Amino acid sequence: MTPWLDPEAIDFMLDECETWAVVGLSGDPRRTAYSIAALLQQRGKRIVPIHPDAASGTLEVLGERAYPTLADVPFAVDVVDVFRRSEAAGQFADEAVKIGAKAVWFQLGVVDEDAFARTSAAGVRMVMDTCPAIEWAKRP
Repeated sequence: MTPWLDPEAIDFMLDECETWAVVGLSGDPRRTAYSIAALLQQRGKRIVPIHPDAASGTLEVLGERAYPTLADVPFAVDVVDVFRRSEAAGQFADEAVKIGAKAVWFQLGVVDEDAFARTSAAGVRMVMDTCPAIEWAKRP
């Protein structure tokens, strides 16, 4: 088994985590982050858009206020879901640890083994290279 595709970590995030910060989520419905954030909402999750364009303080995506960084979110986040290329994703895993998130999810195609090691060493669950839509579809 690939350590970052641990079924227990996936189940924990999908079943027990309610607030998902979605890094890279903009208001563009053509982007994958948008459709996955909408799915998270359909599954009863609260989404928190994280996008640099939110610095103006007025950006909303899918009815939720966006924040420019994870550190700007004024409430607890359970999962940090990262839609960034592998080479840019690790910093968000580190920021997730700093804000006290319970878990980190790197989307399909996003892999950073060093970030996985750092995050796991900090006691934060992490999955990589999969998508909540894929994992929900596997369930009976």
